Amino acid sequence: MRAAVITFPGSNCDRDMAVAIEKISGRAPLRVWHGDAELPDGLDFIALPGGFSYGDYLRSGAMAAKSPIMQGVIAAAARGVPVLGVCNGFQVLTESGLLPGALMRNAGQTFICRTVALKVENSQSLFTSRYDAGRVIAIPVAHHDGNYFADAETLDRLEGEGRVAFRYAESVNGSQRDIAGILNEGGNVLGMMPHPERAIEADHGGIDGRALFESVFASLSVA
Repeated sequence: MRAAVITFPGSNCDRDMAVAIEKISGRAPLRVWHGDAELPDGLDFIALPGGFSYGDYLRSGAMAAKSPIMQGVIAAAARGVPVLGVCNGFQVLTESGLLPGALMRNAGQTFICRTVALKVENSQSLFTSRYDAGRVIAIPVAHHDGNYFADAETLDRLEGEGRVAFRYAESVNGSQRDIAGILNEGGNVLGMMPHPERAIEADHGGIDGRALFESVFASLSVA
């Protein structure tokens, strides 16, 4: 399994993501700088980590979405390579057009940093196959712009196509329909605001994030 973690100026969860991937897959991911013109060959999995790329200038993720490496990420996603965007990575995925909608300022205008309850809405995707549908899991959040917005037609399509992967089990940031994570049409791109990479060890507060990585890596080993 050959994975890569993309680092943007202002990323601050790239090491957390790399550690999680190595601990669960047994192999350290490649570390790729946003300014690189091309991705390494033969990647099986790409992760866009959390942080504050470009200091959230203009809009969160807007400038990172124009980084040179994103053309390679978009092309890889089109080929079916699994791409995970967490927090700022989710914002980059929406700004780059890989996922619909946008992430806006939290309702209440405050930064939220705590563990929240998430409901697994879709247990059939390559990112969620190790979860049971309807299961409520505990995953940390840390964001200021996690309020998911899309028009009613897009929201209905996401719901109807089973592309809502995770939903907040409680009101967190004002996200429409309490959406916490969504999939692309192909099911190989997942964007989510909560941080599964921070929930892989009991000593750090919980292991509910492990199944997400285990789901992806199991699907890759079968493929």
